[in-house]
Amino acid sequence: MPVYMDHAATTALSDRALEAMLPYFREEFGNPSAIYSLGQTSKNVLEKCRARMAACLGALPTEIFFTSGGTESDNWILRGACSARRQRGRHVITTAFEHNAVLRTLEQMEKDGAEVTRLEPDRKGRITPQQLEEAIRPDTVLVSVMLANNVVGTVLDIPALAKTARVHRVPFHTDAVQAVGHISVDVRKLGVDFLSLSAHKFNGPRGVGAVYCRLPNRLTPLLTGGGQEKELRSGTENVPGIVGMTTALEESLEALDERTARLRGLQERIISGVLEIPGIHLTGDPENRLPGFCSFIVEGIFHSVYLVNEMNERGFCISSGSACSAASRESSHVLMALGYDKALAGAGLRITLGAENTEKDVDLALAALRESVEKVRREKPPGASLL
Repeated sequence: MPVYMDHAATTALSDRALEAMLPYFREEFGNPSAIYSLGQTSKNVLEKCRARMAACLGALPTEIFFTSGGTESDNWILRGACSARRQRGRHVITTAFEHNAVLRTLEQMEKDGAEVTRLEPDRKGRITPQQLEEAIRPDTVLVSVMLANNVVGTVLDIPALAKTARVHRVPFHTDAVQAVGHISVDVRKLGVDFLSLSAHKFNGPRGVGAVYCRLPNRLTPLLTGGGQEKELRSGTENVPGIVGMTTALEESLEALDERTARLRGLQERIISGVLEIPGIHLTGDPENRLPGFCSFIVEGIFHSVYLVNEMNERGFCISSGSACSAASRESSHVLMALGYDKALAGAGLRITLGAENTEKDVDLALAALRESVEKVRREKPPGASLL
């Protein structure tokens, strides 16, 4: 069994979440839209999950909508919020290092007439309120800035940014997919109007997520059909998935402080050990980063994919960056946005720890990484060329 150290990509379904889900696959399989008792049982559990999810996020139950995951949630908010305010304008502000679920959606929206300003982060992955203030225009209809970056782990100052947007009465969205379940997330304290999350990032099932929407009339539907989710997100609800997501989030938050302290210790152990290897540099904010999140640039290699493959041969699952582009030989748009050149941006390395990782795992991984870096630097991969 390999040692798994890529928890930012996905996580294993928790036993508690699985146990909670099982009845809703067979015994309690009713469609929540049906009016007979079997359907109403599903409807009741759905609404209880909505209230439980809301409590986890500091929201009201009426502000929570269920989706198929983070990508749909981001798409819905970007398209729906802009559509709802199209009479005011078509200008959107985001950052240059968002997840592709945001960036590529906005690229497509640009083809349909939207105007997009992409704020450049500093070397640590930070965006300032002054940057946002200078970018807001009278026709700005939405600001979208992620809560925590998925490649370098930097946690952004969303309360300060959302406050700036609020002064100008511009709605604010944060992609919190990488953050929910790993740090405390309270939508009221953040001051956001929209938030997106995905269950599989915090030991919930894949294929289910949620949207927080402070004022539902600020969104138009992305999916139309049977009128589920108050006619804002049609499609028969994934009751087992929603039950699993809710259970997993509650479980994550119950042990958050204890788990965070433990992961911080392992994180420091990893970072200090990796930085002892010559030619490796930490990326992202050294202080304001997700617990257990370690990210680096490795000099002297052709691409980090070769290093990831070498570590896999040695029994360790780590990543070159976002799981969505892990097999790509392209340079990371996140690292380039942070100011690294194309060659170094192709040499990113991400190690993200979870609750099951131990000090022994860390020590073994460090030893394997030292050997792997030496080998990859020494042996030019077949067909490889410097970026």
